[in-house]
This record gives sequence, structure tokens and C-alpha cells, in this order.
Amino acid sequence: MSSLSRELVFLILQFLDEEKFKESVHRLEQESGFFFNMKYFEEKALGGEWDEVEKYLSGFTKVDDNRYSMKIFFEIRKQKYLEALDRHDRAKAVEILVKDLKVFSSFNEELYKEITQLLTLENFRENEQLSKYGDTKSARSIMLVELKKLIEANPLFRDKLGFPTLKASRLRTLINQSLNWQHQLCKNPRPNPDIKTLFTDHSCSPPNGARAPTPVTLPVAAVAKPSTYSPLAAHVGSFPPTAAAANATALAGWMVNANPPPTVQSSVVGASSLSVPANQVSVLKHPRAPSTALGMTDYQSTDHEQLKKRLRSSQSVDEATYPVPPQQASWFLEDLPRTVACTMHQGSTVTSMDFHPSHHTLLAVGCGDGEITLWEVGLRERLVSKSFKIWDLTNCSMPLQAAIAKDPSISVSRIAWSPDGNLIGVAFTKHLIHLYTYQGSSELGQHLEIDAHVGGVNDIAFSHPNKQLCIVTCGDDKLIKVWDLSGRKLFHFEGHEAPVYSVCPHHKENIQFIFSTAVDGKIKAWLYDNMGSRVDYDAPGRWCTTMLYSADGTRLFSCGTSKDGDSFLVEWNESEGAIKRNYVGFRKKSAGVVQFDTTRNRFLAAGEDNQIKFWDMDNTNMLTSTEAEGGLPSLPRLRFNREGNLLVVTTAENGLKILANADGLRTLRAMETRSYETSRGITEMKVAIFCLHTLLLCFGVLLILICCVFMDQVSSSAVVTSISPVISKVERVDRSSPARPTPTINGVESIARDIEKPRNLEDVSDKAKPWELTEIIDPIQCRAVTMPEGTNSACKVARLLYTNSGVGILALGSNGVQKLWKWGRSERNPGGKATASVVPQHWQPSNGLLMINDVPENSEEAVPCIALSKNDSYVMSACGGKVSLFNMMNFKVMTTFMPPPPASTFLAFHPQDNNIIAVGMEDSTIQIFNVRVDEVKTKLKGHQKRITGLAFSTSLNILVSSGADAQIIFWNTDTWEKRKSVAIQLPAGKAPVGDTRVQFHSDQVWLLVCHETQLALYDAAKMECIRQWMPQDVLSSPISCAVYSCNSQLIYATFTDGNIGVFDADSLKLRCRIAPSAYISQASTDSQTVYPLVVTAHPQEPNQLGVGLTDGSIKVMEPLETEQKWGVAAPVDSGTENGRSTASSATNNPTPEQVQR
Repeated sequence: MSSLSRELVFLILQFLDEEKFKESVHRLEQESGFFFNMKYFEEKALGGEWDEVEKYLSGFTKVDDNRYSMKIFFEIRKQKYLEALDRHDRAKAVEILVKDLKVFSSFNEELYKEITQLLTLENFRENEQLSKYGDTKSARSIMLVELKKLIEANPLFRDKLGFPTLKASRLRTLINQSLNWQHQLCKNPRPNPDIKTLFTDHSCSPPNGARAPTPVTLPVAAVAKPSTYSPLAAHVGSFPPTAAAANATALAGWMVNANPPPTVQSSVVGASSLSVPANQVSVLKHPRAPSTALGMTDYQSTDHEQLKKRLRSSQSVDEATYPVPPQQASWFLEDLPRTVACTMHQGSTVTSMDFHPSHHTLLAVGCGDGEITLWEVGLRERLVSKSFKIWDLTNCSMPLQAAIAKDPSISVSRIAWSPDGNLIGVAFTKHLIHLYTYQGSSELGQHLEIDAHVGGVNDIAFSHPNKQLCIVTCGDDKLIKVWDLSGRKLFHFEGHEAPVYSVCPHHKENIQFIFSTAVDGKIKAWLYDNMGSRVDYDAPGRWCTTMLYSADGTRLFSCGTSKDGDSFLVEWNESEGAIKRNYVGFRKKSAGVVQFDTTRNRFLAAGEDNQIKFWDMDNTNMLTSTEAEGGLPSLPRLRFNREGNLLVVTTAENGLKILANADGLRTLRAMETRSYETSRGITEMKVAIFCLHTLLLCFGVLLILICCVFMDQVSSSAVVTSISPVISKVERVDRSSPARPTPTINGVESIARDIEKPRNLEDVSDKAKPWELTEIIDPIQCRAVTMPEGTNSACKVARLLYTNSGVGILALGSNGVQKLWKWGRSERNPGGKATASVVPQHWQPSNGLLMINDVPENSEEAVPCIALSKNDSYVMSACGGKVSLFNMMNFKVMTTFMPPPPASTFLAFHPQDNNIIAVGMEDSTIQIFNVRVDEVKTKLKGHQKRITGLAFSTSLNILVSSGADAQIIFWNTDTWEKRKSVAIQLPAGKAPVGDTRVQFHSDQVWLLVCHETQLALYDAAKMECIRQWMPQDVLSSPISCAVYSCNSQLIYATFTDGNIGVFDADSLKLRCRIAPSAYISQASTDSQTVYPLVVTAHPQEPNQLGVGLTDGSIKVMEPLETEQKWGVAAPVDSGTENGRSTASSATNNPTPEQVQR
């Protein structure tokens, strides 16, 4: 539900409460789940109305949501049970015990037994733990104290315990404003309109003569209370249907409502009270880029006209949209980076910092002496350091040359990465900006130098008007300028009366704009049209202020300090251009300007009073603070990385401290470990090479001596003469070798000093390193995330799929229930793609429906099956019953077909027609079904047991089927005739049984065949087995499932002992083993053997996989960001691969024993 719709619910709640509709108020509170009325809850609990208490609670949480919820329900039901015992109503007590308390027995069997034993006591107070139980009233009061603590601590109740502050009768006021707006639009408005209904839009009847419009300022009482109320959404234009319209309205609100009067009247935009000059209003409505601004956006476009229509429309549009819900994670103090991970010495005063947008440990630093530095904070390593110098003095203006000649000192005022991370922009305190290129190496390339402003350049930022990357700067000359990457000035904004302190480019829909602040406290906004400022506001404190948007671009904040030293951190209401929140927690006076930053769309941080202070964006009170183990300046500078797991702060001794949360610490440790292992490997290799060269030298000398003795020509001069040329020759060879012997000093080899010198990783190629199987054993060696609300030990994950868009994962349980998880856009995940670094949300449509399949009574033998359409619009699934086709937007069943018997066991959409479905059946047949006409087109027969796999190849026009009979059959999709049947090669003595699954390589020719005994590759064009791998060595258990990665370069295979193998897809050589200890908790494995039943690969990320486990849980896994891939490809032996020949002839295929050697 959108934020405006949520606010509408609060308005309705206020209205119902004012009108004394008490039951309706509490019913809406419960059904919406937006506001938990603690007073009402206490009233019902103290009155012992337990059914109403649980019913009300059910709108906000369920018993098994989390441990807090479980404790809440337990305390309520325990109290109800004890009261029944106290009344000696044993029958009621037994009923409560069986119906209400039994659910907790699976979590604490001993406690449940102890509660049951209370039935045997004449007075339960004989139990030592209940000896102090008083009367019913006092017991309920004590229970309520505990319940309030649990509710306040429960994350599901966060932001639901407070009702927003509203003016009285706010909904009636909005209705009056709407009527006023409707009256303004009347063709013939009357001075005293007679409004009798809200069911239709107001319109004055035509008078004898036209009259001037008169504002309708109706008192609250003027809207009479009708006997019934229709939904307001059909009449009130204040609740736009989409977020995009709301965003555009927000910008329009800032720009039209400039300089609002002290008292905001109820009349809407367009009333005579607005004090905006007519020319500015017309510019807002028809902003046009001048013809000289080549390549920039012309906002007088079809899209802009459409946007204007949406802004002016007073009718709601009912659109069937199902947006991904916002990311909802647990925001606790542990999420904040507060632990000091390391300290780095910069050497000069740090004036600006910025983390790379995607390499989250790469930090750019600007200093007070003009130096810029790149740090790899994970290694505490200074990668690049460049002192300030003017690149081309001849292109500098005379004022700049004069300023440099007078005072050559210069400082960095701002350093910033471009959004793609390929450029670094640097603004200096005298005239200049520098633009460097960065391509992932340890070098920065000089790209552009601009003499941008007269005086200091105070800020630099990047923007994308017309999808063109540009640079925005501001300076002491009171100007804002926009440049392209060639240094051409595109725009030049004048209007500030003081030096411009900061800029904040942003966009809403297709409207690009820039906020700017000046040192006189003025805030202005500019479109890219050279037509002047659209906003003129005063920042709190009226001095230096910085503005920032949250990562998702929906919330605007500013932080600044007044000349008197008072600091202000506020959130702005863009729709009104007013302050929405004023955060508290600063001390009275500051000697400079407070710096701040935002992260995770949730937290704010500011440096002040020798510490870092944190706020939750939704709470004005300070959340916490840290001194970072001391040593911070009075006003430390700070910067979060994009993931929010690292925070860099400046120190008083010209250094930097890196603060991290648990995730950040794991990332840093992983980089340290990899660096140490690499360094150790290089050292060992250098020692080995040195020893080898030493041996060769000694051997050469010994050989010469032997020859001389043999020839009886041994004399000191002859020996020296003979040996010298040989030694000289050896030394010449060594100079070109990777590591030559070092000179001898006082008879001691100086190899130790040589080893200590740092060397790049590129110095040692992968080929020079002995290959080792990568084994991931510990959770810190990879990234893994568990799907919330996914674990159900009684229900195994039978099938698992990523959505084709890559933003969600879909699971089908053995109970026939399908669940969908989606990743929302956030600061840590701006693309909204599936990732193991962010917890997704269990997604359900607003109608609350579940995707539940038709399941027969005897479902133990049912085989769940599922298939997803290419556009993610609908999903088809079955679990022993009829096949159901679900709409993925609203989870509604579109149709059902093919009732058993026989039951469906595998489903596959035809790749070229989503209306054609191949359905594998329990009776071993394959039915080609046309959903549009609801009929079976043909039936294919050839297998002996149920169908376990189906795969289409569009390039070969074939369908490959596999069955529990260990057979694969190739079918012609033009005629549906059988082309060939092939029995998979089983180990000796193994019966031809077990599920066999098939999947085509991305080339649509190679075919992966998975059976519990083997992985096999087939050439589908020749219908022959090419390569085979059987469980062995560290992976000796049966295979449960296997799939290709999205690029078909890897194969992910899961095993019944919990191991996961990552294979090279061409050679079937194992490159990485993921042990169960790396992703399955010990608690899960203590009670039962837990292993992956199914595995799926992300459709766009080749190194991301998802697994569904036997305990009902689902994991998404990725390598560490520092590794980026699962291990290193194993070397391929000449002529053989994985211990077997690659001959394609069926007669040459080796036996299983040959494969395993």
C-alpha cells in the first residue's frame, strides 16, 4: 500500500473516532495493521476479553512470526488457563490446554508438561513458581507490564505504536479543500454555492450572467454528516494512484509553493493567495531548454505534457499494478557500523571522502594540501596518491594564475565518484576542478581540468540530464554550472546572492533538477533550462547547509550550522516545501559546520562533539552515538559506503578510522585472509626459485672443478679464469628470470629484504600456482541469506525457481503451497536484483491470497511440479491433484486442468508458445496440452515409469524427456515422433530406477543429465553421451539435483550429505566444494539430516544459486564480493578430461569404473 493510502487510513481512523464509531475504529486498526492501539488492548486484557485480545493481535502478528510474538501469545493463553484453574473450571482449563497451549509444546515440551501437571493440583499456587500469584486483577496488571515490553521490543510493531499528529477533523478539511478546488473549476461559479452531496463532483448550475470565481471556505460543520459514506478515492484527487505521480507532485509543490504565507489557507494551488510571479508559474508549466543547449532535454515534450495531465487530473485511475514491497529488514543497533576495524594515517588534514559505488572498500580521499589518495581499506593499503599540480597553466585564467602566484597553497573542497565508478571528480578551493579516470587499476588517468569558478569551487556532483553524464559545480562566484565530460559548459545558473555552498542534483520521473544552498542559508531549485530558480527557501540556521536524498530517492534531508553554532538536521516535506522532522541531539554550539550522511534508507549520521551520532530516519530522537575509541576532532567528517556496513570518519591526528558492523568486519577479514595467503604463496615461490638458482650455480661450479681435476690442469689462476665466464653467464640468465639471486652482503644473502617488498598479484599468474580445489567450510567464506518465513520442517522444498526477471525466487513445497520472495530496491541493492547480501521479503498481494495447489488426501506419494512463464506473468503447478495456473500478480487461480488420475509429475512451457505445455504424467506418458483451447494435442509414449524431466531445444526442434526408468528419449517437436531412446550408463549392479533430470546448455545442443549416480553431458544433435562424472572422493554421496549456471559455464550439483559441488560445465571437473557447515546451522543438523533437495541458478548472475532444503528452508548463496567466483577452473589433462576419454562414440564410452579413476 502506498504511503498516501496509508495516511488515508489514519484520516479515516481519526474521523471514525471523532464520530464515536468505536467498534469500527478498532476493526479498521486490526484489518489495516497500521496502528496498534495500546490503550484499547490494555482495556480488553484487563477486562479478560481474551478472544477479542487475540483477534485484535492477529491483525499485527501471528504466534509463529518471531520469538516476541510467541511469548506474547503464550503469556495471554497462560493467564487465561490459570484463571480457569482459579475458578475451578477444569473443563475450560483442559480445553485451553489442548486448543491454545498445545501449539507451544513443540518449542518447549518440558514447559508444556509442567503446565499440564497444574491440573492435578487443588490450587495451582502449590507450584513453587506460581506461589506468589495473587488475585485475577493484579495478575492481569502484572501480565500487561510484560506484554507491553514484548510489544515494544517486537520489530513487527515498530512504527505502529504511535498515531500521527493531525489537526482536528483533518479529513473534513481535505474534503472542503476538494470542494473548493471543484468550485474553482466551475464554468459559472456562484458566490454562495449550494453543496448537497459528496457522491458526485460539485458543479454550479449556469446563472443568467457569468460571475467571478469565489473561493469556497466552508466551515467544518458545513459538511453535514451523511447517514452512509461512500469511498472518497473516486472523488478526491489528493490520492494519486501511482508513486510516479506523487513524485512529480512533490517537485511541483516545492516549486510552486515558494515563499508560502505564514498561515497556509485551505485553498488549493491556483487560489489568489499565491505570491509567485506570473512568469515563474508559466515557466514551471512550460519549461523549455534554450536552443543553444545542444543535447539537453526539451521538457516541452509529449512525456512532460502527459505528466502535466496527470498532475491536473482530479479523478483516480484504478490501475492493476503490483509493485515490489519495500525492503523490510530488522534495523537494530547491530546494523550500524560502530566497531573500529582499523585506523589509517593520511598525513594531512582530510577535507572530503567518498566510497566507490560498487567496490565497497575502495575509498577516495581529498586533503587540505590538495593531495588526493585512493585507499583499499580492506588491506589498509594506499593504492594511489597524487599531489596537487596544475595540468596546463596556459589554459588557466589570469585571476587563477594571479591567485596561485600570490598563494600557491590549495585544498580539496570535495571529492566524488561518478555513479558508474569510472570517474573521480575533485573540486579545489581555487577555481579548478579535476576529473580523473579510474579503470580498476592502481593508476588514475588525467581526463579533464576546468577553470570552473572565480574563487573557490565549493562542491562537485554528477547528474544525468537526458541520460548524459554531466558534472555540476558551484562556487564562491555565486554560480552553479553544468559541464559535459569534454569540458563544455551546458548551463549557467545565476540567482544566489551569496557564495553557493553545495549542490544536490536529483530527478523525479523525467524531471531533472538541482537543489543548491548558499552561505546565506538560501535554498533554490533549478531545472536544466537557464530560466531561473523555482524555489527560494530559508534553510534552518540560515548559513552553511548540505542536502542529501535517501538512497531510494524518496526522502530529502539537510544538515547545517548557523553562524552562532547551532546545528540543524531536518527532513523536508517536498510536497509542501516545509520541514517534516527536526532531529534533536546536537549540543548547543559548534565551532564549524556539522557534516552528515545517510544509509540504508533508514539511518542518518552526523559528526559533532568529538563523536558520531546516529538517528533512525523515522524518529527525531538520537538513536545512539559512538566516540570510535576516542581521537576524533570536534566536528569529524564521515562517509558511509553504499552497503552501509562501513563508515569512515576523520581523526584529530590527520588520519582515518574505519568503523564496521558485523557484515563489514566479515568483508574486511576475508580480504585480509586472501591477502595473507597470496603474500605467503608469493614468498614461498620466491624462496623456491632462489634455492633452485643457487643449486644450479653450485652444480655449474662443481662440474668445472671435476673437469679441471680430470684434465690435471688444476691451478688457482686456471680455476679462476675458467669459472668466471660461467658465473657471468649464469648471472645474465638470472637477470631475465622471474626472481634472480640477490647479492651477498657480508656473506649473508639479502633475500629476506627482497621478500618483504610488496608485489602486485599480477606478478604471479594463475598458471604458476599449483591448482587446489577450493573448499568453503566456514560461513564467513561465502555469502548466504535465508528466506524469511520459509522454514517448515514438516514440508520439504520440492521445487525451486528464480523469476526470469531475477528479482524473486519461487518455491513449491511438498504440501502444495507456493511461496514467493522478492528483493526490493534499497541503498544496499539499488538494482533490486536477488542477492545474498540483502534479506528479501516474503511477498504476497494485497488481497492476502496464497498459491495453494489441489492436493489429494493421500499426498505422501504426490510429486510436486512447477513451471513459470517467460514474462513471469503466471506460474503453473501441481501436487498430485489438478494442474493450476496462477496469476503471479494477484495469486488468483486462472484455470485448472488435467485432474488425476494420472497425476502430473513434470511441467514445461513450450519455448515459442506459452499456451502449449508439455506435461509429464505418473503413468509414464507425456501430454502436449493447449491451454487456450483446453485440449490435449497429442500423447507421447515410450517411458516405463513416471516422467521426471522435460527440456526443449529450439535450435534442434526436439523435446528431451527423462523418467524414473533411467531412460532419456528424444522427440521431434514438429511431428512429435520419437527419434531415439537412450539408457543412461549406470554403475554395475545398479537397478535402472531413480529420478533423472535434464537441462539444455545455453547453446541448445549440449544436454545436462542428472541422476543420483552421475552427472552426464550429451550431444543432443548426435543423441550420444560425451562425458560423465560419478560421485567420488569428497563428493561421494548420491546426487540430489544439478543445474547449469545462467551462462552455462558452471554446473551446480547438490548431494544428500549436504555438500554442494561447483563443476566446470565443459570438463565436469570439480572446482569448488561448499560444505554443509558453510550454510546449514548446527541446530538444523542436530535433530535430522538436512540437505538440499533442489538447486536453481540465477538467470543473470552466473555465480549465484539457490537451494531448497529438506527442513523447508531456502538459501541463496554467492561468493564473497572479494572473490566474485566459486574457485578456479581445474587444469584439463591433455587428451583426457576428469580421468576419461572424450570420445563421442557410444561404443567407446568407458565403464563407470573407468570414470572414477
